[in-house]
Amino acid sequence: MRLLLSALSVLLCTAFTHTAAQAAEAQVAVAANFAEPIKAIAAVLQKTTGHTLKISTGASGAFYTQIKNGAPFDVFLSADNERPEMLEKDGLAQPGTRFTYANGKLVLWSVRPGRVDGQGAVLKAADLGKVAFANPKTAPYGAAALQVLDKLGLKDALAPKLVQGESIGQTFNFVKTGNADVGFVAMSQVLEGGQLKEGSMWVIPQTQYDAIRQDAVLLKRGANNEAAKELFKLLQSPNIKDLIRSYGYDL
Repeated sequence: MRLLLSALSVLLCTAFTHTAAQAAEAQVAVAANFAEPIKAIAAVLQKTTGHTLKISTGASGAFYTQIKNGAPFDVFLSADNERPEMLEKDGLAQPGTRFTYANGKLVLWSVRPGRVDGQGAVLKAADLGKVAFANPKTAPYGAAALQVLDKLGLKDALAPKLVQGESIGQTFNFVKTGNADVGFVAMSQVLEGGQLKEGSMWVIPQTQYDAIRQDAVLLKRGANNEAAKELFKLLQSPNIKDLIRSYGYDL
């Protein structure tokens, strides 16, 4: 028995050492709206494969420019489908790897309970304070927010109250810290386990803005990176799709 346990111990140590030796790290550029889901996905990846992710979050447009200028990313998870497609045309992405990992939803949110009603009438309230939205040139959720204001006929009336974040992450922080009364943010930023974490929100009908199709693409630099390739497999697995849905995305 002692010999058997000793042999098993050696086998496990050898397997662990082999796994550790084979573990890789991928550098991943992630749209700010997907900051929370990617943390959970990274944990699953590490637990199941030993591979790790070095995650950078920000505006998709800014990442596109950085990648064009040689930023060392292996994977790009964008908040739109246009920039990953542009990277393919630029010859900076692996052909045939692009796919839609999520479809985003826009909400109007306040950290204050009861502040935002279910129809968005707060946008016409006399006591409305600052309204935050993301830079529409670099953040697809910002472009969607302006489409909503146009549809509602409020863009000009609210112009003096609008404050712009460079990413949807900064926009969320404006509202979270009270520097904005309400803000147009991603549903994924305010949900946890499928429930609103705090405050109040209006889930904006998707007829009010163009679909936010979020595509992932394997970049040329990541073509031989095992962590990057395993991440792509994981993103398309049923359990991870369920996790993504729990943050309010459609698939």
